Amino acid sequence: MLVYSSSIDLSSRMLRHLTRQLNVRRREIGTRWRRLTVGRQALLALAHLRCGDTYAQLAAGFKIGIATVYRYIREAIDVLAALAPSLDNAMRTARTKAFVILEGTLLPIGRIAADTPYYSGKHKRHGMNVQVLTDPLGRLLWASPALPGSTHDLTAARSHGIVDALAAAGLKCWADKAYQGASRHIRVPFRGRRLKRWKRRHNSSHAKIRCVGEQAMAVLKGWRLLRKLRCSTNRITDIVKAVLVLHHASA
Repeated sequence: MLVYSSSIDLSSRMLRHLTRQLNVRRREIGTRWRRLTVGRQALLALAHLRCGDTYAQLAAGFKIGIATVYRYIREAIDVLAALAPSLDNAMRTARTKAFVILEGTLLPIGRIAADTPYYSGKHKRHGMNVQVLTDPLGRLLWASPALPGSTHDLTAARSHGIVDALAAAGLKCWADKAYQGASRHIRVPFRGRRLKRWKRRHNSSHAKIRCVGEQAMAVLKGWRLLRKLRCSTNRITDIVKAVLVLHHASA
């Protein structure tokens, strides 16, 4: 296999943050020697998450075995996922904001047509449903555990406790039409084609506010691994949490 040097469009702050966490992990388990230093292991994990490089590509680039690549990446993701904020922590942060934005997204996965629970009729593809809360400036505050793609956004928000948490905190939240009927704290646009003028103006101003949340989704999917996940669906929640922690580390 031919190997060449490449770049990763991430800040060195992320690399230092992950290196520190991996160093703590190695001290905890008493690691004496490994094929890669903590810095190289951190770089390996970032290359996988950001660029979506396969295990075989990374094994050739870092001159280690594929099984070793798998173990190093899994360890890095587990270390980061453990640092992800809970919904309660996100609510405490959100209380200092004027409002929050709730968005749902589908992370595509490689699954066959027989896997019905993972097929989204809305997006016409297989994937995992993830709910995201952002602040008024579009900064990611929290990401939910991943559910099968057939799950409706409102059902996902209720099952994760987002609707109840927003009501308990008394927070105003902007969301799209999928969350119609959630609660009075979640503001959604009016439905219908022939709307009155004031309703159309309301929908226009609502869209201007909510588009910031869509920009945050674009930031999340800037991590190429999330554009087409080929791992076990049981690992996707930890991957999303790891990306969220790295995003916060760069802020």
